[in-house]
Amino acid sequence: MANSTISMSKIRHIFRLFSQGRSKLSIATQIGVSRNTVKRYLTALAASGLTYEDIRTLTDKDLEDLFGKTPEPKPDPRLTILQAYLPQVDKELKRKGVTRLMLWEAYRNDHSDGFHYTQFCFYYNQWKARVQPVMHLDHKAGDKLFVDFAGVKLSLVDLTTGEEKPVEVFIAILGASQLTYVQAVMSQQKEDFIAACENALHYCGGVPAAIVPDNLKTAVTKSSRFEPTLNETFADFADHYGTTILPTRAYRPRDKALVEGAVKIVYNRIYAPLRKQRFHSLTELNEAILALLEQHNSRPMKGRNYSRRLQFDEVEREVLAPLPLLRYEFKKQSHATVMKNGHVCLGADKHYYSVPYRYVGRKVKLLYSSSTVEIFVRYQRVALHRRQYRPYSYTTDKEHLAATHRFVTDWSPERFVDWAADIHEDVRLYILKVMERRQHPEQAYRSCMGILSLASKVGKERLTNACRRALGFGLYNYKTIQAILEKGMDNYDEDELLAEQPTMPTHENIRGENYYQ
Repeated sequence: MANSTISMSKIRHIFRLFSQGRSKLSIATQIGVSRNTVKRYLTALAASGLTYEDIRTLTDKDLEDLFGKTPEPKPDPRLTILQAYLPQVDKELKRKGVTRLMLWEAYRNDHSDGFHYTQFCFYYNQWKARVQPVMHLDHKAGDKLFVDFAGVKLSLVDLTTGEEKPVEVFIAILGASQLTYVQAVMSQQKEDFIAACENALHYCGGVPAAIVPDNLKTAVTKSSRFEPTLNETFADFADHYGTTILPTRAYRPRDKALVEGAVKIVYNRIYAPLRKQRFHSLTELNEAILALLEQHNSRPMKGRNYSRRLQFDEVEREVLAPLPLLRYEFKKQSHATVMKNGHVCLGADKHYYSVPYRYVGRKVKLLYSSSTVEIFVRYQRVALHRRQYRPYSYTTDKEHLAATHRFVTDWSPERFVDWAADIHEDVRLYILKVMERRQHPEQAYRSCMGILSLASKVGKERLTNACRRALGFGLYNYKTIQAILEKGMDNYDEDELLAEQPTMPTHENIRGENYYQ
């Protein structure tokens, strides 16, 4: 039997030529195999007891079963021992300072007849590829944006002290076109990370279906193989842009191999040209990075006749989702308890915001940006306000107040004047006179309220007559109207009413208190 199997068509050809009476040498010469190979197959044919006519009816699978199988080699006992040892080798290599050479030496100490170092590494690589295969991923256009921070930092130089301050470098790359975005930021904190992700989306001019970050704390608060817990602010950012967050698995750099490769390219094409330059501000550094970044994206890719920018314009730009009209506003959060007056305090500004009165005494969460304040109770938003920066002031939504409180907050001079005008013109004139006798209109609100409420008790006509009589005597307060209505139009004591009449505040009595009563 041949040591290496030849094709089934050649085997059929050997048997056909032999059935025609051709010699082994001529058969070997015509087919292009050795004479010994021809001899082995003819010997196998004779041993099988089949004729050429029988061979012609067999399928290639049947022919392979008869003549194509190579005997299984006897397993090497040394290889069996080594394969049992390889899982331990893989585990030990994850320890810091452990090398393959050290593990091979330990292996040879236990097995003096074992494989040499080259064969040891060869079989380990074979085993590694089998148990941890690498899958090639074909990225769909508009599907994913991979983001990460470079391991090596750039630096800014302080103009006054000359001190160098390290800055982080954010890198993002689209999966299909490999269009790359690079930006220097001060830190890896949420504010800087989210702002960099947003700038990357605007640089691309659209939104991919998913953003793929590493398991850094600004993106993932609790990593998990199956259901990682996303950072609440980062998830809110994704909702604003209508995309999804797909964190990679912890300690699995192959999950984001594309951005890992982009980092290496950035070192060569951006870091290297900047190494001899000094930058004093983040804006200045990012302008230099952007110029080199455009060169990188416009340069033809290795082994291809097109650039990342060209591939992006042709393949990926049109399939990205459109950007929202407004940019994302970064939000911070705090917690507070609703006070008895139905307000909560935003500690950052010491300003108070109203909450629906039914939540008095409840714990609430405040999410606030530079322009808005949102208040949540058990994940449900119950109030939304424009952010105010006046300390110790109140922002109140009337809809949040109880019905009685809401009525009081609606009090105003116009409200009382309109109410009086609905009764009669004389009542309106009387109410105006009542307000004029007070230094501030709010001081007359209760008197006006008392006077106008009498219409429901005595009727509009009697109240109008009482106000007309009081106007004739120049008496402007609630007690005057009450006395006229109770004692009759002519049976009141005018001197008594005049004694209770509030006087207009003057320079001499402006500091007194009697006229407020």
